[in-house]
Amino acid sequence: MSDYCVIGSGISGATIANLLNKKFQVNLYDKGRGPGGRASFKRIKGQTGFDHGTQYFSPKTTEFKQFINKLIKIEILKKWKGNHIFLNSKKKENKKHIKIIGKKGNNDICKYLLKKVKCYYQSELKKIYYKDKLWFLLFTDGKIKTYKGVILTCPFPQLKKLSEKFINNTFIKRKLKMDANITVMIAIKKNKVSPSSFVFDDSVLGWAGNENTKKRFKSKYDLWTLQSTFEWANKNIDKNKKNLKKNSKILIDKFFKLTKIERTKVIYSINHGWKYSSNSKPFKIKSYWDPQKKLGVCADWFIGPRLESGWISAHDLFKKIN
Repeated sequence: MSDYCVIGSGISGATIANLLNKKFQVNLYDKGRGPGGRASFKRIKGQTGFDHGTQYFSPKTTEFKQFINKLIKIEILKKWKGNHIFLNSKKKENKKHIKIIGKKGNNDICKYLLKKVKCYYQSELKKIYYKDKLWFLLFTDGKIKTYKGVILTCPFPQLKKLSEKFINNTFIKRKLKMDANITVMIAIKKNKVSPSSFVFDDSVLGWAGNENTKKRFKSKYDLWTLQSTFEWANKNIDKNKKNLKKNSKILIDKFFKLTKIERTKVIYSINHGWKYSSNSKPFKIKSYWDPQKKLGVCADWFIGPRLESGWISAHDLFKKIN
């Protein structure tokens, strides 16, 4: 029997699993096909693909900067250069705002952290039980696993459903609705001028990133990742699967209109909805730990919407466990 089970392979899950694995036996489970969570890379063919969740990392704290710089030195991460166009008049552009990306995909950071951790993908957790100082985990495939301790890194609504009766803290009683995001990935004929990214001042389309400018692969098409605003996605996420073509068309039409890029044929498009994308309202605590039950929770939504928030939350939880 392993000491700890970590649920989720995003930045929080990958970080806490990496830290715990240095002292304990750790297993990690994720319902996805691979690591990354919302920092996933949608691979199309070979090295070609899209960062369809987290677009880049821009470290703020000294500790996270040091971690990022270390990964740049060993060529896991790199700077995303090019012409990044800021069109949002409601916000001021931070000229010192550097953009860091994975060398092969933005899930590289999670892959690096999980190199020595035993991971089980396409494993979706259904229920958890606590009995005789042990945790029993029931997965959707009917398998039951037993562990001495459990670390949950899932979005708040899913956490509440799984573990509310086991958590003795007021944060679990809060009514928190996480923001959604709808991402559309498109391939179009190459344009002569292709900026690296756009930040928009629009109620529907918030961001567009040119995957070709990340210099990970060569493609005969321009590949763009389009991300909606939280406000528009919150209104449309529940019916996004039913309205895939409609919602994709809205974002694609906005993209050509706002960027003034010559409209060409869309070779293909992929729509992905993130129902629980982020939380912009921080909690009073950075993580949760029950030493008696050995139940821990860490996630970016404790602190804020940035990927860095998940890394900070995981380190805070590790300190509590120690």
